Amino acid sequence: MRIQQNITQNIRRIAAIITCLGLFYCLAGFTPVASEEATKGYYKPNVERSFSLAPIIATQLPSVVNIYAKKIVRSRSPTREFDGSAFWRLFRDTLLFGYGQDRIENSLGSGVIVRSNGIVVTNHHVIQSAQGIVVALNDGGTYAAEIILSDEKSDIAVLRINTRGRPLSPIEFGDSDALQVGDLAIAIGNPFGLGQTVTSGIVSALARSAIGISDFRFFIQTDAAINPGNSGGALLSSDGKLVGINTAIVTRSGGSQGLGFAVPSNRVSIIIENALQGRPLIQPWIGASGIAVSRQSPFSATRQNALLITSVFPGGPADNAGLKPSDIVLSIDHFPIISVASLRYRVANHLIGDRIKLQIARASRPIELEVTLRVPPNDPPRDDKWLPSLSSFRGAKAVSLSPALAEEFGLDSTLPGVVLLEVRRGSSSARLGLRAGDIIRSFKNQKIRTVRELENIKLPLFTEWALHITRSGNEISIGRK
Repeated sequence: MRIQQNITQNIRRIAAIITCLGLFYCLAGFTPVASEEATKGYYKPNVERSFSLAPIIATQLPSVVNIYAKKIVRSRSPTREFDGSAFWRLFRDTLLFGYGQDRIENSLGSGVIVRSNGIVVTNHHVIQSAQGIVVALNDGGTYAAEIILSDEKSDIAVLRINTRGRPLSPIEFGDSDALQVGDLAIAIGNPFGLGQTVTSGIVSALARSAIGISDFRFFIQTDAAINPGNSGGALLSSDGKLVGINTAIVTRSGGSQGLGFAVPSNRVSIIIENALQGRPLIQPWIGASGIAVSRQSPFSATRQNALLITSVFPGGPADNAGLKPSDIVLSIDHFPIISVASLRYRVANHLIGDRIKLQIARASRPIELEVTLRVPPNDPPRDDKWLPSLSSFRGAKAVSLSPALAEEFGLDSTLPGVVLLEVRRGSSSARLGLRAGDIIRSFKNQKIRTVRELENIKLPLFTEWALHITRSGNEISIGRK
């Protein structure tokens, strides 16, 4: 009897618990999942969740072309694999291996249509020294191309093809300055001559400046697979707009290792503008130089990385605008300036005559200056020549360093000097310890501005003297103590 009462009480307790749970679910608005149909409704497997780049690629693929450049190359010096008489070497190199005969090499690359009337952009290194260039369109059509402008510093070339009135599909340019690390990146090109290939990744880094490709080392880095033959192809953003021209990879194997670089589209558009206007690509000049300072630097009066101005060219654009040594440049048109490379890049992204705004700090006070960019002067004239036998520096070929020449060589255009282009082995200049590439700045603390001034220097035989030079960016002195 007692057992039956216990069972009845337990049943009542369970019923009470179930009733409470049901009441809780009703008050909370929950509905228990009671069937497979309800489960399917919750997960909704029929909802479209896929994402594809196909629509973007289908739109832009006709704008990317293949580039075939024919180069005629003459064989180099005779081979050294065999020893033998002069007659055997002559026979071997001329008859067997064709030494002295021309041979044809074909290089492959990619390009991008930027105007409907047949203007195509590619890399300078793709068409360099080419005797013939053929552009193959996405639909199989081929056209001979001519070079309008080719800039080795930026590794960008602009070509024109005669489409005989047929309109092409130009690509739409995007704003490369709007890119952020982590943005989607799509690369289209012709790797290994296989034909058009699409790869994707992300923007890995911006403003890469130490990869040694060109004088304006400001590149977009991406991990989208870029291989040989992709050079000159398009780098697209997530909205399908052109944000870069693929130009190089860093690799140990010869293939992609996730380190690809592209010239920003904003730089490319400036080169195209110069090409279409039929003028040479002369970089605008600001006439100022400096050193990078970090927020931890004792020279920095700001809380950010910036550029400390160390020299301003007298009468140059920056000097006329009021920029002074010891000023700290924070930005140009609100783009941060953290090094000389970023200064040169931001200036190069303008046309001659453009006005730019410099945000600077002077004695911890914010100031904004407006600078009008202009052509760097070719003064003093180059006057490049071999120094005569009566000169103390005979055996050296020298050239006067003007702002125009400094911009051409990627040197500081605010400082005078004389550049040694060549130094003969065993010459007087070589015995002094001078090398090709040295920039002679002063002698006995007197500035040297021209080749003639260097030529007239007579080194004393028995007294002390010092020659101050710049070598590979370092200031050194040579002389007699």
